[in-house]
Amino acid sequence: MEYKTIIKGNAPSKANCYKIVSINGHGCLAKTPALKKYEESFIWQSGKLKDLHINEPFEFYIDVYYPSKRSDLDNVLKLQLDVLQRIKCIKNDNNCCLIHARKFVDKENPRVEITIKTLD
Repeated sequence: MEYKTIIKGNAPSKANCYKIVSINGHGCLAKTPALKKYEESFIWQSGKLKDLHINEPFEFYIDVYYPSKRSDLDNVLKLQLDVLQRIKCIKNDNNCCLIHARKFVDKENPRVEITIKTLD
């Protein structure tokens, strides 16, 4: 099976989306407001990907359209897979057997185009 979606908005880098906070005198990591906002937007836009529960090997194809060429492609991959797991599209990202990622620049329409292909 093949599943596709487009998530509009600038995909943040997971490496830059956490801040250190103190809870009861202990340091821990917390999501930044930008990451929270992107995850919420992703969930709203994910449509038919929600609750697919893909629990078999799959290939992950992603085209990331950034507003400028500054952003790194590698830092966005883990975030996308984590959100797909959170919305129960995929059971576990360790079932991903192949990642095909491309980076583009589209200043007017930043977005992420995702295709998931399950393997027989």
